[in-house]
Amino acid sequence: MEENAKLIESLYEKAVDYGVTSLELIKLKALERTSDVASSFLPNAIVFVVIASFLMLLNFGLAFWLGEMLGKLFLGFFIVAGFYLVIAVVLHFFMHKWLKKHFQNYIIKLMFK
Repeated sequence: MEENAKLIESLYEKAVDYGVTSLELIKLKALERTSDVASSFLPNAIVFVVIASFLMLLNFGLAFWLGEMLGKLFLGFFIVAGFYLVIAVVLHFFMHKWLKKHFQNYIIKLMFK
């Protein structure tokens, strides 16, 4: 009888150790996935800032050039703004769901990598 109690106690201790180890493993895997996702966003954010700066300066140059060609500086800015309005409307109505799905799949793929 005493031997059975020792076996049950030993089994209980092993189960507790297994549970603690499993919890630690889950925490470490979650930390790894979180750090992987966060570290992949940082380089993408830096590239985004550089490309956005380039496009902003390019758009200013285009707006000034168009303004000089048309004789009134503000017309160049209106044309460039109108171009981006058309792009925004097209993206919103025709590609919104596709873009949302694409980014969701990207984030999910990073989480389960």
